Amino acid sequence: MQEILMGIFILRRLAGLALVLFSAVTITFFLIRMTPGGPFDRERKIPRQIEEALLKKYRLDGPEGRRAGQALARKLRLNDGTVETFGTIGSLVQQYIEYLGDLLSGDLRQSTKYRDRSVVELIGMGFPVTASLGIAALMLALGLGIPAGIGAVLLTSPFSRGLFSFKTLLLISLPTFVTGPLFLMVFALWLDWLPVGGWGTLNQLVLPAVTLALPYAAYIARLTRASLSEVLGEDFIRTAVAKGLPRFDVLFKHALRPAILPVLSFAGPLTAHLLTGSVVVETVFNIPGVGLFFVNSILNRDGFLLGGLVVLYCILLVATNTLVDILYATLDRRVRIENI
Repeated sequence: MQEILMGIFILRRLAGLALVLFSAVTITFFLIRMTPGGPFDRERKIPRQIEEALLKKYRLDGPEGRRAGQALARKLRLNDGTVETFGTIGSLVQQYIEYLGDLLSGDLRQSTKYRDRSVVELIGMGFPVTASLGIAALMLALGLGIPAGIGAVLLTSPFSRGLFSFKTLLLISLPTFVTGPLFLMVFALWLDWLPVGGWGTLNQLVLPAVTLALPYAAYIARLTRASLSEVLGEDFIRTAVAKGLPRFDVLFKHALRPAILPVLSFAGPLTAHLLTGSVVVETVFNIPGVGLFFVNSILNRDGFLLGGLVVLYCILLVATNTLVDILYATLDRRVRIENI
């Protein structure tokens, strides 16, 4: 029975993923097309013939849709301006339908910025780098944040608790474009312990991973402390204490399991965020990940590259949240898969 419910749950999430992908791709496509300018606009205007050839090469012209829209406007005896508007809309709709068809066949098309490079190829180049950095940062954030939050619950001194709150709030407040250069200045330039930037060795992973992980580690620590403090006030914990169980058993065997659930809920979208890259950290440490591709796709109106990255992010977000829901139901017996 449990296997059937799990299968239904996964199928329901796959259907949700399809809806999320469709909505995100549609919004991204029309936003990038409706904003002023085009992917081939430069400071120096290119000849009209070359622009038309480029639009045809990247299937951004939509001639059939334009002609159909203009024919409809003329049939309705509308003015010249409306005829041109109908032609533009028809071209846009045709481009959208063709793009959806390519996506369904697994073709993310070619980038209009990185000429003769497919979107799949560019993502394949940058994603393994970003994923390695993201996994390292996630492990650091969880490995530092959860023990720090548990330790904070055991603090009895008001000064110690206040110091914990101050330090975690400071780490959350400091942006990575401040901590990143600061770490570079101290550990790379002054102490010469670690390399300035680049990618390929374990030493080059340390500073960017720590920079990316610290604010999330501080947030997880505060979340763990708040959740664990709340659980320790529950009736079943009082019962365990009244039975004379050791404090260690009460904390780690009874309280920690339900207290960790909010951290799991936060870890789902956090994982998707870290796996799709941090633009600031990748820029500061000169890391060739997908974060720079994401920024460049927006600046250069590279709609196909932006759409491919949106698809990647949506898949990771739904996948990580699905995994978190399964873990949630495993850790908390009050939660049932069919109710998620």
